Amino acid sequence: MNTIIKIFFTTVFVLLLSYLLHGVAVTGWMAALLVALVLGLLNIFVKPILVLFTLPATILTLGLFLLVINAIIIMLCDTLVPGFAVNSFWSALLFSIVLSFCQSLVSGMSDREKS
Repeated sequence: MNTIIKIFFTTVFVLLLSYLLHGVAVTGWMAALLVALVLGLLNIFVKPILVLFTLPATILTLGLFLLVINAIIIMLCDTLVPGFAVNSFWSALLFSIVLSFCQSLVSGMSDREKS
């Protein structure tokens, strides 16, 4: 049940961010749901491989290169999901930062309610 709630909130955040950010576009709520699902799968399967291959750069930048990896994941999702478009790397970077922040807020609130 927790996974369904996370997917729901990610879908809502993708829709909201597409309206708020200039370089991101989503055609509708089905595309946003597909973005949420694909982002979840990419974060499970592709992101660990990217982190492993770029470990020296991540260590050298004290972890800031993980932001670049998140932007790459967003751009990869752009190519995989019809109805989702990101104009530039910088738009993907800003989208990934704000989306991660929103997701961590919801996760923190749900963890606080459990205790």
